[in-house]
Amino acid sequence: MAANIAGASMSSLSDQTKISFADSTGRRIVGNPSIISLKWRQNVSVRASVQGDNSIGDDTNKKNAQAIELQRIFEDSPSEAVSKDSQSLPRPLSVTDLSNLVGDGSRIRVAYQGVSGAYSESAAEKAYPNCEAVPCEQFDTAFEAVERWLVDRAVLPIENSLGGSIHRNYDLLLRHRLHIVGEVKLTIRHCLLVNHSVRVEDLKRVLSHPQALAQCENTLTKLGVVREAVDDTAGAAKFVAFHKLKDVGAVASSGAARIYDLNVLAQDIQDDSDNVTRFLMLAREPIIPGTDKPFKTSIVFSLEEGPGVLFKALAVFAMRRINLTKIESRPRRKQPLRPSDESSHGSPKYFDYLFYVDFEASMADPNSQNALRHLNVEFL
Repeated sequence: MAANIAGASMSSLSDQTKISFADSTGRRIVGNPSIISLKWRQNVSVRASVQGDNSIGDDTNKKNAQAIELQRIFEDSPSEAVSKDSQSLPRPLSVTDLSNLVGDGSRIRVAYQGVSGAYSESAAEKAYPNCEAVPCEQFDTAFEAVERWLVDRAVLPIENSLGGSIHRNYDLLLRHRLHIVGEVKLTIRHCLLVNHSVRVEDLKRVLSHPQALAQCENTLTKLGVVREAVDDTAGAAKFVAFHKLKDVGAVASSGAARIYDLNVLAQDIQDDSDNVTRFLMLAREPIIPGTDKPFKTSIVFSLEEGPGVLFKALAVFAMRRINLTKIESRPRRKQPLRPSDESSHGSPKYFDYLFYVDFEASMADPNSQNALRHLNVEFL
């Protein structure tokens, strides 16, 4: 039995901290080994470093500050834009834009995926009130924007109560050197948006993000419309508005309706009213863990195959009464298949997995430190 801890992050339930574990590829570790330094077998090491995150409530983030115009690399919306608000909206950052963007330092800049009116934008503003929300075309772009000091933070979805985990962002957490410094939950309320004078019987197609379409399946089935998936909900609303479509609607937020001057044909069309998305707040530097308030810690590790190995690995937390709040498995990308044991008489190869686990405890708590030491000693 063996376990390789490839990465970890720590977070309070309101503020989060990330512990960065180097994996066997030898990636550089950003951290201060004086906090925690554990040696793992097979050249796998772990170090943790944390520091305060004082961005929320900073004096520069005044409640009544006006929105700061994005850099000129953002093109203005076309002159045919459908409302006065949408004419000044920035287009999302693309990978090619990243090399040209420079922040002016006036207030915290927060990257999110999508265009103006996206649920992710609302999550960013909830996480960092009065922030300058910066739209990005893809999740990868938001990660890179933080790493390259083009923005200060990123707020990205990690799971939805109806649609489940956003696997892409789980993979990107390992690929990029960012720290989880908080999380925020946003209630998702879908609306059916159309251009003015369009009636429900006129609709033939409805555009939205695949998860939004799935979350409104019952309503859309009753309408008898064709569903078409696009990159994000607000992007769907923008497309319908810009092209002045008369037989196409969009599933998006009421905020997107205001921005793109669309009519809300129906509200709360999701199948389940308890529709909540959890977003992670990401930063270049971690925060200092403490024991004065509830914290959440996230780790990722791999295990050798064997009867009850995962059960025994998780038992190191149960025996210390550490509550697990999330477990997720993802195939390892660089070596997805692992050869079978010689003792299995040539049985097929099987997938090699990474296990992501969240637990309610701070890494400042000796109980948590002992749990990870136990995981190391027992399974490496």
